[in-house]
Parts: sequence; C-alpha cells; structure tokens
Amino acid sequence: MQDLESLVTHALGEVAACATLAQLDEARVRWLGKKGALTEQLKSLGALPAAERPAAGQRINEVKERLQAAIEARRAGLTRAEIERELAGRIDVTLPGRGERRGGLHPVTQARLRIETLFRRAGFDVATGPEIEDDFHNFEALNFPPNHPARAMHDTFYFPDGRLLRTHTSPVQIRAMLSQGAPIAVVAPGRVYRCDSDMTHSPMFHQLEGLKVGESVSFANMKAVLHGFLQAFFERDLAMRLRPSYFPFTEPSAEVDMSCVFCEGKGCRTCKHTGWLEIAGCGMVHPNVLMASGVDAERYTGYAFGMGIDRLAMLRYGVNDLRLFFESDLRFLEQFRTL
Repeated sequence: MQDLESLVTHALGEVAACATLAQLDEARVRWLGKKGALTEQLKSLGALPAAERPAAGQRINEVKERLQAAIEARRAGLTRAEIERELAGRIDVTLPGRGERRGGLHPVTQARLRIETLFRRAGFDVATGPEIEDDFHNFEALNFPPNHPARAMHDTFYFPDGRLLRTHTSPVQIRAMLSQGAPIAVVAPGRVYRCDSDMTHSPMFHQLEGLKVGESVSFANMKAVLHGFLQAFFERDLAMRLRPSYFPFTEPSAEVDMSCVFCEGKGCRTCKHTGWLEIAGCGMVHPNVLMASGVDAERYTGYAFGMGIDRLAMLRYGVNDLRLFFESDLRFLEQFRTL
C-alpha cells in the first residue's frame, strides 16, 4: 500500500508514452487486467487488518478510476490522430468541390400531386385522415357486414386494442361527411395497408378515394368525371367502360376499365390481350353510408370511386413491378428526377 502512489505515477507515465492503440491496450492489460499490478493490489487487501481494509480498498479504487480515465483520454487522442493521418493521405483539399446533385420527387408522389391538381380543377377538395383507424370508420359506417372477408386477420393489420391500419382511404369520406355534411366533393389520397405482397401488391400502398354528395348527383355525373380525369392524367384519348360489380358501400357498383395505354386497345401482354385495363371501382353511395355519416339519404345522393395511385403511376411511367417503387434504388428513382 505504501508503494501505491509510486505505482500510479509510473502507470500514468506509461499510458502517456503510448504511441499506438496497440501499445495502449498492452498497458491497460498490464495495469488493469486480471493479473495487472493494481488488480494484485486489490487481492492483497486480505492480508491487511480488518479495520484498514475499507480505506485501502477505497484508495485503490480511486487510483483505478484515475488510470482508467487517463487510458480513455489517451485512446481518444490516438484515435483522432490516426483518423487525421488517414484523411491527410486520401483527401486533397485543393481539389474543386463536386457540389450536390439536386434530388427529385418520388414517382408515386409525382402521380399523387398530379391527381390532386386535376381533381381540384374539377371542384374537389383534398381531405386527409388518420392511418390508424377504428372499426366504425373503416368498416361499420361503410356498410361492411360483421362477417365480411375484409375484416379477417389475413387481410387487415389489427392492433391489440381493436384498432387497425386502414385498409382504404374511404374512412376519410366518413369523417368528411360527419364534419362538413352535404353537399360535399372531396378526394382522399393516402397510404393504406393490407396483408399482401408480390410484384403487383405491397403491404403498404397508396390509394385515392373520391366522393361527391349533393342534390341530383347521378351515375352519369360520375362517369363523366372519371373519363375526363383518366384522359387528363394520361394525356391522351382513352376509351372507358363500366362493368357491374359489388361493393358494400355503393349501390349500384361498377368496375372501371380503360383502353390499354400500351397497345391503345389492340391487345397486348399487359392487358392480357383484351385491350382493357381495370383501373378503379365506383358506384352510387349506399343510403346506409349516408345515414351513418349524418347525411339525409332522402334529400341527397352521391357517388364514390377508388383507385390505386401506385397502379396509375406504374401505367403512366411504364413500370412493370410495383416493388421498384419501394426499394430505394437510386438508379431507378433518378429516371424520374425533373430538372
């Protein structure tokens, strides 16, 4: 114990003299390792009288802390010096700067913004809502029966408290009608979630819902709006047809097909040689949905439609695999960068 101060003085001097990280690690082991000099001092406490052990142990621990702090400080200095040596040999600060390349909007974002602009010009407002929804807004208010397959776990992401990740942006329509009433005309673009993943489906994707409610709103109004939108979005003349279908929240309901943008309706691999591409679902808003949203179904009628923004982007830009949009491959994304 009498030599403790001289030991720490010697140890601190040795640490300060270390010129490399390897030398510093050797010094650490020599002084603080399992068989190090200070560790041996701790082992010798048993030979001291019981009354002297606490004070002696405290002194040794203080010395260890001083030495450990000195080792860490020296390690930081040696690491910094090594980095500076490496940089000095690799970087020529006299070279002209390369600058930064300008980024660009994601192709799906470009498609969404274009869709919003077109519908705003047609008199629609853009509405948003939460991505974590409850059963009422996502299913019940939209006239989904309790046993509907869309409610099943294999299709919907549920939280333990019963809430869920919205499976469509239709809940935004419910919230808009509850808060604004009728008449109303809104589109609701946003992220939605379903348990599905392949080259044409993603667990997270982007969807657009449209809603117009007012007096004397008809199926013909909806058809004209959709046809005009598709031609404006793709910037070409397109044929459009409606096929009878079923959705819980609309009656009557229809699927929307447009002439293939790749073969112009002649038939190709993309349209499976039919000349048509399915692009959306639509229909007249079911009276039960209007009533659940606080709208007088005797006075007002309305139409609704839904389409995938990702699919529209794929068709507009000629992308054949949905997963390319979400893999963050700069070689792919740079193709959509605008000047």
